[in-house]
Amino acid sequence: MFNLEFVRSHFPALSDDWALLDNAGGSPPLRGVIERVRDYMSRWQVQLGASYPLSATATEMVAEGHRAMARLVNAGPDEIVLGPSSTMNVRILARALLPMFSPGDEIVVTNLDHETNVGAWRELEAEGLRIREWQFDSGTLRLTLEGLEPLLNDRTRLVCFTHCANVVGSIHDAAAMIRRVHQAGALACVDGVAYAPHRRVDVKALDADFYFLSIYKVFGPHLGMLYGRRELLRKARGVKHFFIGEDEVPYKLEPGNVVHELAASLPAIPEYLLALDERLFGAGALSEQARFDRVFGAIAGHEASLAAPLLDFLKTRSGVRILGERAADPALRVPTVAFVVEGRHSGEIPPLLDPQKIAIRFGHFYAYRAMEALGLHGRGGEVRVSMAHYNTPAEVARLIAALDRAL
Repeated sequence: MFNLEFVRSHFPALSDDWALLDNAGGSPPLRGVIERVRDYMSRWQVQLGASYPLSATATEMVAEGHRAMARLVNAGPDEIVLGPSSTMNVRILARALLPMFSPGDEIVVTNLDHETNVGAWRELEAEGLRIREWQFDSGTLRLTLEGLEPLLNDRTRLVCFTHCANVVGSIHDAAAMIRRVHQAGALACVDGVAYAPHRRVDVKALDADFYFLSIYKVFGPHLGMLYGRRELLRKARGVKHFFIGEDEVPYKLEPGNVVHELAASLPAIPEYLLALDERLFGAGALSEQARFDRVFGAIAGHEASLAAPLLDFLKTRSGVRILGERAADPALRVPTVAFVVEGRHSGEIPPLLDPQKIAIRFGHFYAYRAMEALGLHGRGGEVRVSMAHYNTPAEVARLIAALDRAL
């Protein structure tokens, strides 16, 4: 049985007062993250790279942050770039890769992604690149290989797409999509922001070229993480001062360096996941990577049990349209549930739940082009409920009761 008491004890911001069901926008941080930030700022806030012991310790603590994220996604520490946000990381990546492209080369973006994985690439059109759009299927609200196929040719250099759509919660078969992109001779940049809080990210198993996620949505501090295949990061042009060598990876892609205290807090994330694995399954001889797989499997099962009653309720309501997958199958979706109500502006609904201390949101959630394609801008976008593994069945029951009155 999933141990919610153990889980929730690690998140100080959680209480029985508010039901926080807006987690796709950002998760509460782990207690261990908070404590590490406080400890670093209290004891180790010194310049890095010096010979004196305080600096040596601080330098190691920041380096450990890179290693922690590398462990989490099965990468090398020199393949992990840390920055203030995914949006900034992708913008830096786009500029860093520009010398690898030639005028007339093509980049494929989607109309489903968060703008982070769209806008930075579209701006390269001004540099002579051609941008092509991979449109989602209007019936399923999914990206399909059939939709991608006509866009691939011998000028395709990069395909950018989302592992999980942040506006509907549907999971794509990223590994299959990356294989097809590679067969076409191109690279893939995958948005894992909406996927990583709910499922295991293994960049080597995916064979990803670039993969990014937002650490503050994976129970950590406000940082973004970008994985890049080692040889590709070395080829990318650095964005720091002219005297920083092109072989200084990932440092050359971290302008201003990382925020020291936030990077130093990152080991708390894999530590928590491994502690949860041990609490659920006991100590054993499995490798750390296998344990990450196992604990995220347990998380997926619990989250499906949260999404199922909400989806079942919404399917009974006249005039309610669920956007995306209508079933809670964890192979097909994460517990991010979006809907619209016929004849209602989406902005009307979340405020009706505020007095009951139930936190949900409405809007386009930076997937502006998706909402445009669905014709939802004039209706305030969608209503989105985004649950995480620390949410409880009681919170979902409260939500359903409140929606029953609001709808």
